[in-house]
Amino acid sequence: MREQLHELIRILNSENDVLKIEKEIDTKVHDNIARSQRKFFIQEQIRILQDELGDEEASPELTKLRDDIRKARLSRPAEAKALEEFAKLKKTPPLSPESTVIRSYLDWMVSVPWYKRTKDNLSIGHVKKILDEDHFGLEKPKERILEHIAVLNLVAEMKGQILCFVGPPGVGKTSLAKSIARALGRKLVRISLGGVRDEAEIRGHRRTYIGSMPGKIIQSMKRAGVINPVMLLDEVDKMSMDFRGDPSSAMLEVLDPEQNVAFNDHYLDIDYDLSHVMFITTANVRYAIPLPLQDRMEIIELAGYLQHDKREIARRHIIPRQLTEHGIAEMAIGITDSAIDTIITGYTREAGVRNLEREIASVCRKVAKDIVLGKQKKGGKKNKKPPLPFTVDPQKVEHYLGVPRYRSRPRAKGHRVGSVTGLAWTSVGGELLNVDVALMSGPEKLTLTGQLGDVMKESAQAALSFLRSNAKSLGIPPTFSKGKEIHIHLPEGAIPKDGPSAGITMAMAIYSAVSGKPARSDVAMTGEITLRGDVLAIGGLNEKLIAAQRSGIGKVLIPRENEKDLTDIPAKVKEGLTLIPVSTIEEGLLHVFGPARPASGAQGRPRSRE
Repeated sequence: MREQLHELIRILNSENDVLKIEKEIDTKVHDNIARSQRKFFIQEQIRILQDELGDEEASPELTKLRDDIRKARLSRPAEAKALEEFAKLKKTPPLSPESTVIRSYLDWMVSVPWYKRTKDNLSIGHVKKILDEDHFGLEKPKERILEHIAVLNLVAEMKGQILCFVGPPGVGKTSLAKSIARALGRKLVRISLGGVRDEAEIRGHRRTYIGSMPGKIIQSMKRAGVINPVMLLDEVDKMSMDFRGDPSSAMLEVLDPEQNVAFNDHYLDIDYDLSHVMFITTANVRYAIPLPLQDRMEIIELAGYLQHDKREIARRHIIPRQLTEHGIAEMAIGITDSAIDTIITGYTREAGVRNLEREIASVCRKVAKDIVLGKQKKGGKKNKKPPLPFTVDPQKVEHYLGVPRYRSRPRAKGHRVGSVTGLAWTSVGGELLNVDVALMSGPEKLTLTGQLGDVMKESAQAALSFLRSNAKSLGIPPTFSKGKEIHIHLPEGAIPKDGPSAGITMAMAIYSAVSGKPARSDVAMTGEITLRGDVLAIGGLNEKLIAAQRSGIGKVLIPRENEKDLTDIPAKVKEGLTLIPVSTIEEGLLHVFGPARPASGAQGRPRSRE
């Protein structure tokens, strides 16, 4: 009997605990229901009071928002859309998530500029002065900008003018866009497109997504605060594409003058006029820009700076800025032109001037250190008589920066068999390209070394095929390749080399090795060749001639098709060079191997002579 009572007590205690828990849950549920009913009751009271009053004076926030919509002077479709969303916001409970979404949307609508604009300074003299102050050289881009300003003086608006600056890093593409904005008196906004791979980065996200917001274009317009800023789209050649869409295709609507008058952002979901914006894009290489985008832009090539250009840029811009930043601008610090040339040739190898500025900054730091040490040795930091004047010459440059990292390759001395000097274009400027050829007994094959690209390998094969097919007319044994291994080597194998412009150089080097005639070392050449022996046009002629001049080359063979390009090359570059246009390989043989010219005429085709 006792055990039964104990079991009964245990069961009753368990049931009592369950009842207590149920009672607690019921209490919490009733409290939550009562709280929700109270909120709903109050919200309904507010809504009914607002309806009775007939305006939004009961809510100061809504009143301010309504006034902001009126002051924003939106376009008619945008104003209709904003008022529609505002009416929806009034009927939405303030604590509803939908209320936050609508409020954020209306805030974006009134913060994006619709009518406010800056007044342009269209004085050509003022614009030219600003551009010359900020940049040395760059004559073609400056001329194009001045033309644009001249047209703006005659017409109110000019659509379709989207400039694209293409050039190596450090040549001043971004800073040129900043100078244009400063010269015109416009605000500048910059968008970096490098690595952008989501279409929503350009067009924005739809409002149905959590955390949605407009794209970079509308965000930049909000930052600018005016409808006519200068918008710089940096690195337009580095946009990517993946499963989230193709942003380069979305950019078509932004950069197309016929479409950007009604640019539709997914978040705003209304047409926005971008036609007043001056778009400037930048890229490092032209071929990486999608062709549809190229079609909508005016490409302006910015070539690498020449040595004398870098010297002037360093003297006029870099050195004064670095002296100021290092606190030694007021002191008698002098950096000689020869010291600048030493830094340019021995410590930098680039098309722009970024590394040049870093090296000059390094020199300024070490000069500052020497000055401070001189002060302390003469009586501590309070001594105001530093060891000045202080001149930096090439010896001090080597003392400060150490052993030169780069050495210019001098031309070979004397005439050598199987070795010919060519000219190559690189991203850091022109370089001499020595081509060495050796004939050895062994299997009949062509060996290429020196880390050559596919195009250069094809040029070597074309040169060999031309010589074999025209051996008799060129005065070399027709069976020169039988039982021979022909080895073509381009020194500095650690540097990748590619391009068709070494074709004539390889043909001359093989001819020299086969005929045993030494090639002149003071003659350099460049040109693409065909199997018929024609020499075709090449690019980068300006940089290649600079390399020839720097290395003491006296005579340069260029394709006849490039003769027209010589008018655009500065006289300083052509100074001391004898430029000889050639249209065929046979024409070039006379200048490389002397007056003993072989019989002309290629096998299988009569060659016309003018």
